[in-house]
Amino acid sequence: MSSFSRYDHYSGVAVSRSVELAGWLLFALVWFGSLGYRGLIHADEGRYATLSLFMLQSGDWITPRLNGFLYFEKPILQYWMGAISFAAFGVNEFAARFWPGLTGFLSVAMTAVAARRLWGAEAGRYAALACGSMAWMISNSHFLSLDMGVSFFLTVALCGFLLAQQDDATAAETRGWMWVTWAAMAGAVLSKGLIGLLIPGATLVLYSLCNWQWAFWKRMHWISGLILFFALAAPWFVLVSQRNPDFAHFFFIREHFERFLTDEHKRTGAPWYFAPYLLLGLLPWTTLLPRLLTEGWRDRGDGLRVGRLLLIWSVFVFAFFSKSSSKLPSYILPLFPALALLLAHSLARIEPAALKKHILAPLALWLAALAVYPFVDRFASAETPLAVLHPFARFIAAGAACFVLCALLAWRQLNRRQTLPAVAALALGSLLAVTLAASGHDSYGKLKGSKEIVAQIQPYLTPDMPVYSVRYYDQTFPFYLGRPVTLVDFVDEFEFGEKQEPQRWLPQLSQFVARWQAEPRAMAMLGDDTYRELERQGLPMKVVYQDPRRMVVVKP
Repeated sequence: MSSFSRYDHYSGVAVSRSVELAGWLLFALVWFGSLGYRGLIHADEGRYATLSLFMLQSGDWITPRLNGFLYFEKPILQYWMGAISFAAFGVNEFAARFWPGLTGFLSVAMTAVAARRLWGAEAGRYAALACGSMAWMISNSHFLSLDMGVSFFLTVALCGFLLAQQDDATAAETRGWMWVTWAAMAGAVLSKGLIGLLIPGATLVLYSLCNWQWAFWKRMHWISGLILFFALAAPWFVLVSQRNPDFAHFFFIREHFERFLTDEHKRTGAPWYFAPYLLLGLLPWTTLLPRLLTEGWRDRGDGLRVGRLLLIWSVFVFAFFSKSSSKLPSYILPLFPALALLLAHSLARIEPAALKKHILAPLALWLAALAVYPFVDRFASAETPLAVLHPFARFIAAGAACFVLCALLAWRQLNRRQTLPAVAALALGSLLAVTLAASGHDSYGKLKGSKEIVAQIQPYLTPDMPVYSVRYYDQTFPFYLGRPVTLVDFVDEFEFGEKQEPQRWLPQLSQFVARWQAEPRAMAMLGDDTYRELERQGLPMKVVYQDPRRMVVVKP
């Protein structure tokens, strides 16, 4: 039997169903309540909101378009969910972030369900508290990108497999949970491509090689599982390929193999690139990481070694993306729910005195953030003025104060040998601290989004006025305008779409000059250098908005 067997530990406090339900309701209120507070920012949030909004407007649910251009860098599921969210909640920031918020919440719930079924009710509570309080889980669930969605489906696939392969699972339970696993892998593929198969598959191969266990391969329900997988994942790929013959090569070759093997996307980084994100993202549980690694690897037994499998999953995700030539901080997100399961098993057994030592590091970090608050003026610059820094710093300080108070409460509970209330206090402190700090980013985010710009230029806009984006593109601009803009001398991720439909953009600045002079009325967003170049050419322009990063002009 595995050392990660079922074990109910007494935490020093009884938890009724009503108290547990109240905890989940409080968690949901904080989790979802802050989704719509901030304006969308460039680049990811604007990109994926725009893709979903224009899909809803066009009614084309097969071929995604970014600012009017064919856009095949990622699969379709995120755009579908975003469009459905806009239809349900209206066009706003809450709706734009609802899918990552929902999938983050469900990831926490899934880890709780898995831990409860594997190790008992107490472990399920610890899993929820650990996963829902990790800084990286909170942050990415409140930011619009693809990574929380794919992480959710990978988490379901991982948990489904663990539950299907339990020693005491019945044949019906094994079949049912394996179907959940196959369906979740289909969701992961529809969310971000082939990593939906690669990460689970590579983990199982490595696990079998490390432990020389192969029996579970016979319990995968291959035929029915593959039928389910392809029934869910294949139809969109077939339809989009039929309508767009160049899709398959662009998506599978360029966006998978070339992205991993080359630095074409200019997202390179050192081999240790993800280390800071792992250590900070795991807060407030970072100092428990060595304990998790040790306990996970020591898991031995005749059946499935859950601890080792979770550890191999985590290490593979970290190593795979570290090796990739295309890196973004959120890529390692799928390893955090696996670490939360390891944490659940560990926290259910840790002595209160030992846990007290692990409060000190996160407490010191948040105290440091609090101590920096009086000196925030020193960080001001031309691009980040005091008017931006002050509100941001106030939110961070408020979040730091919340964590400090909760950490002191946790310390008191541990003195009473009440581990679960202490972990709950730490989790609440982390949730409040990270949520407040993220909300405070809105003051800085206004410099990276177009919400206020569109509000200020609204008096100059008319429904038939052409709007240009000249050598500059803010991903949030079309979203807040509610319509595409015409790109001028700007390529970046639009290269494929611009080649397919060259009539939709202006490759040369001279073409824009001629178009501007011919239009009775027009508007353009551009940078300061481009404005001065056009000004020297005598182009008639009136500045109606300007900030340290860009400006908007109209034809007078």
